[in-house]
Amino acid sequence: MDTIQLKFNKADRPEFFKVLNKRVNQYFKENNISKKANLTMVFKTIFMLALYFVPLVMMLSGVITSLGGIMVLWAIMGLGMAGIGLSVMHDANHGSYSTNKTINKLIGFVINFMGSYHATWKIQHNVLHHSYTNIHEHDEDNNNNAMRFSPNQEIKPFHRFQVYYAPFLYCFMSLNRFLVKDFVQVIRFSKNNLLVGEGLTFASALIQVLLHKTWYILLTIVLPIMVVDLPPGQIIMGFLLMHFICGLILALIFQSAHILEETDFFVSGENGSMENNWAIHQLRTTANFANDNRLFSWFVGGLNYQIEHHLYPNICHVHYADISKIVQRTTKEFNLPYHQHHTFLDALKSHFSHLNQLGKGKLSMEKQRI
Repeated sequence: MDTIQLKFNKADRPEFFKVLNKRVNQYFKENNISKKANLTMVFKTIFMLALYFVPLVMMLSGVITSLGGIMVLWAIMGLGMAGIGLSVMHDANHGSYSTNKTINKLIGFVINFMGSYHATWKIQHNVLHHSYTNIHEHDEDNNNNAMRFSPNQEIKPFHRFQVYYAPFLYCFMSLNRFLVKDFVQVIRFSKNNLLVGEGLTFASALIQVLLHKTWYILLTIVLPIMVVDLPPGQIIMGFLLMHFICGLILALIFQSAHILEETDFFVSGENGSMENNWAIHQLRTTANFANDNRLFSWFVGGLNYQIEHHLYPNICHVHYADISKIVQRTTKEFNLPYHQHHTFLDALKSHFSHLNQLGKGKLSMEKQRI
């Protein structure tokens, strides 16, 4: 299916987003602040990068040599990977870190140190997920045959157990992208003519993926095996532990923002037409969680303010807490949904309850929007 044919309903209460944009822009103007990163964001960037690279340096330099100590370093690197993915490269690859495109590219490139490929991530996330959130066969984030995330997906017998095996599969999220997904997406995105937007051809993208995967393997697997005085199998175990921790954190954060009991799921209408305008569609398919938990918000890069992020992906996440008050007030005035959970645990309960209903085919047809 060609995702570029989808058409949102511009006649659906366009005044909402106009009013909201005016108020958000006025907030930044009145407070004389940039929509991009500030000193707080710079500190966070340094911290998250250190959380990943300092343990790697300690491992390679022989500061810690015991098996237990090495495994702790791998675990910390897993937290660092998640922190970089949520709080650093995410903003940069959205272009919201800096007004300088070169800075965004340099910081966004850090995703390659996580075993991923920046170009396919940007297409999947920025283009397909943000444009077509929770739309069947268009939102790339929901494209997973092993899981039934949407009521519009075909139900298979094994889906009845998905609420139990989901956490296990989530652990493989970053590892799957490293080993398989980037290659599969290069092929699919080439067929759908999506690589052009990143200035790539199929050949150039494939070469880049192979080069980046090669130096990543050399840095995180081959080099530790060569210099760390532990059996290769134990080094690989640590590498897997790092990815499992990162994958589980990333998956739970992102799934708790869209795959919920409260959010709507859509199929496109005739000729790719959609029921709502783009902004209202984002409100109906997105939810916030744990907004009162400052430490949690800090670590997850403000992605618990997912509504604000989807409406304003070009604004650095350090500003989401402030503009959320504006967004919430405006949605209330226009009688529009503003989904939110008080805690992260509440969001997880909603997510896994949703998975359970989908797996057993008990989800109400009201969830299927056109």
